[in-house]
Amino acid sequence: MPDEEIISLDQIQGRILVLRGYRVLLDSDLARFYGVPTFRFNEAVKRNVERFPEDFRFQITYEELKVNSSQFAMTPRRHRAPAYLPWAFTEHGALMAANVLNSQRAARMSVVIVRAFVALRQMILSQKALAAKLEELDARVGAHDREIAEIVEAIRQLATSGEFENRPKIGFHRGNL
Repeated sequence: MPDEEIISLDQIQGRILVLRGYRVLLDSDLARFYGVPTFRFNEAVKRNVERFPEDFRFQITYEELKVNSSQFAMTPRRHRAPAYLPWAFTEHGALMAANVLNSQRAARMSVVIVRAFVALRQMILSQKALAAKLEELDARVGAHDREIAEIVEAIRQLATSGEFENRPKIGFHRGNL
């Protein structure tokens, strides 16, 4: 992968998955972003395994792989032996991996990856804020609906009460010509 190749924020966000309650990137995606082969990436991580607690990195189980295979859009099998399940890296794990790789490309890409996670978090927060506003609007409109229904009912009662039947008619009448 040429060092000059730019990987956009959208491309990174498109590869972020939700697994076990974490937003994660797979080892193969991080390796591609950082410009190294997946097996070299995983070797570097294994040499520094103490830097990757379970909330930074975890291995995907075969069941998770089966259930989420369409979400993963895994790289072809020729790049990974079937015996090796992918590793998932959280935002913190992806940043730590960049430090372990210790290359200029990894340092530059780690900034973009962190921005992708932050943008995703902001998008989720804005969606929650929008949902709260819609809930508030629904409550308001619901109150207006009740009030309008009360007004309509009051008009119906007035119309059926006969109160207006004995009043003189106002306006233009043809019989007056």
